[in-house]
Amino acid sequence: MNGWAEFSAALTLFLLSHVIPVRPPVRPWLVRLLGTRGYLLVYSAVSVLLLVWLIVAAGRAPYLELIPPFDVLRWGPLIVMPLVCLLAVMGLSVANPLSFGGLGKKPFDPALPGVLAFTRHPLLLAMIFWALVHLLANGDLAHVILFGLLALFPALSMGLIDRRKQREMGADWQPLARNTSCLSLRGVRPGLWPMLMAAAFFLTLLVLHAPVIGVSPLP
Repeated sequence: MNGWAEFSAALTLFLLSHVIPVRPPVRPWLVRLLGTRGYLLVYSAVSVLLLVWLIVAAGRAPYLELIPPFDVLRWGPLIVMPLVCLLAVMGLSVANPLSFGGLGKKPFDPALPGVLAFTRHPLLLAMIFWALVHLLANGDLAHVILFGLLALFPALSMGLIDRRKQREMGADWQPLARNTSCLSLRGVRPGLWPMLMAAAFFLTLLVLHAPVIGVSPLP
């Protein structure tokens, strides 16, 4: 399989994996089969595996430069990824009836929304930040397509999820969402535990980046 064919196949499967499982009646059937937590875990695991393949395939595609490889752009991921990891950890650690990915066992309290005061979609926002800094650091055609789509997809999904949740929850949506935002400048003070988890996550990504992706993350 040549470089562009592999990249096209990986990109197609990745996009299908994010479109088909969330569509009715597929999602309700999968939730009944796996349970809500099982559905989220399987969905996340498949997404990560396909994402790794997609990134590797982009690296194998023919190199066509669009953005010059300025040294300063290579520092972007190292500066922004700690925030990405913190958003991901905080997003996964809370119950989130307004978006996806929240695995927290404690019921959501609309009076104390935590990270949802900053954004109702912390995992999607983390993905946008991750994609944009990696797009700038990898400016060839394949990576611009890859990371451009990976930034656009969650950005569009925020509004789509809000509208779907409002439709599904009806009058219950507004009381739950009253202290949250799609994106706000309101500060959120992360606790010590999320910060430590985010630091461990970031260091793990640094260590695994070269052996898994095949490229050192260091400038």
